[in-house]
Amino acid sequence: MNIYESITKIMEEVPAIGKTKTNKTQGFKFRGIDDVMNALQPLLSKNKVFIVPEILEQTREERTTSKGGTLIYSICKIKYKFFAEDGTFIEAITIGEGMDSGDKATNKAMAIAMKYALFQVFCIPTEEMKDPDSETPEESQKKEEAELEELVTDTQAKTIYAIMKQKGLDVEKQLQSNYGISNTNELTKRQYASILNAIKKLPNKE
Repeated sequence: MNIYESITKIMEEVPAIGKTKTNKTQGFKFRGIDDVMNALQPLLSKNKVFIVPEILEQTREERTTSKGGTLIYSICKIKYKFFAEDGTFIEAITIGEGMDSGDKATNKAMAIAMKYALFQVFCIPTEEMKDPDSETPEESQKKEEAELEELVTDTQAKTIYAIMKQKGLDVEKQLQSNYGISNTNELTKRQYASILNAIKKLPNKE
């Protein structure tokens, strides 16, 4: 098989790898490189695929910990070539970051880079995978909330007034009793949406 056929066969057989490891310091769950290698090595061997890494870039720096110790921080940009038996190959480039107080920072960076190269090339499923679109960043949420508290535009004010009149409602009375205001120009966008949703099913006044 060529490399494309080999990778496809491996993707068909690779099992889901859940986040079973726990970071003792921060408490989050993760998938370790050991889990990935243990799942993939038999499949790579079976389908005659091997991987050759090449470090393209590396940066190292020393940082001071909160307790005054020294921490080595390493970032590696690594290219991985996935070869099939017929000599065909594909390339994947990933970046790994690692920190260590001894001489393992680069080792950790390389392990992380390889782990994510394998995740992405073979699309390894996980029981806890989340679609980025399923979450809204906190800053975006705050922005959306703030926008809802802004006053309606002049066009929106006129629109909601016309719709309420069309439904036979006493606009001033409804605004005063529900929101303590007397004019649709004083509505917030949240209130505007609430009113529109509440009256949209009401029949028009004949």
